[in-house]
Amino acid sequence: MKFKASFTDDGISLLDKRFLPAIDKVGRVCHVYLTPTHAMLLHNLLGSTGPEGDGPQCVAQFAKDLLFREYNVSSRDGNRVAFSVDVALLHRAIRSALAVHAQSPADGDAPAAIQVKLVNKQTPGSRSAAPFLTFETKGARSAVVQDVPISKPLSRSDVARLQDALDAAQELPETLVQVPDLQQLQNLVDRLKNIGDLLSVTVTQYGDLHLQVSTSLVTVGSEFKRLRILGARANAPVVDQNVSATIRMEMAVERGEALSVQVSMKHLVKSLQCHLAKPDCTFYVLLPMVLA
Repeated sequence: MKFKASFTDDGISLLDKRFLPAIDKVGRVCHVYLTPTHAMLLHNLLGSTGPEGDGPQCVAQFAKDLLFREYNVSSRDGNRVAFSVDVALLHRAIRSALAVHAQSPADGDAPAAIQVKLVNKQTPGSRSAAPFLTFETKGARSAVVQDVPISKPLSRSDVARLQDALDAAQELPETLVQVPDLQQLQNLVDRLKNIGDLLSVTVTQYGDLHLQVSTSLVTVGSEFKRLRILGARANAPVVDQNVSATIRMEMAVERGEALSVQVSMKHLVKSLQCHLAKPDCTFYVLLPMVLA
């Protein structure tokens, strides 16, 4: 199998400034998944890319032309290649490459593109070659080659498992509710996490998002109402204003107009680090037993 590509300026900047910082907050290790049309960073889809196998999943998918000027990937498995890598090491290599790349060439020409490729190298003290993701960068005064250690590329069966998990993770339910302010939601969850370890999350088909944490001594929650909805929706019933938000959510669930789940506060806090990617919009949906 082979992989060699040259980054676009916008593509490597997106990785450096947005997506790698966000993924690093979610988990230490991710899969890099390369196909003929897309490059992806995937965390925890197989439950084996980090110690928190039951933690949040993360999918960052890019069209190849967004990240790369030139892009060549080949394998016997439909030209698909996947491997795992330490996110912090990958980010460090990209930042170093950008620092060298920023040096102005002496003759005023545009700097050469940052290249990346898969290689097998035998390191000092080892008896066999090991796989690396190698970055090659040329500046005005220096040229730098950086080798980032990676796992052995996934087998055909593991790539199939990864693709099946990716397809499942991208299945959308009937109703999506847009969160108006991701930073505001994160601040709320940061306050609630000091109360309990489990958070009840309810999403309705009339655009309500309800968050609640309960202990034997106290119940604290917050509600976002009349949010933007994509997909199936329903008209909110006229109810007595004295009915509590908790009762209204329970009634909505009974009518089949809402779903409610309990999630780990620790996992939700990690998933909200997606704000570091500076998304244009964020939607919350509920699947049976799963917060997506």
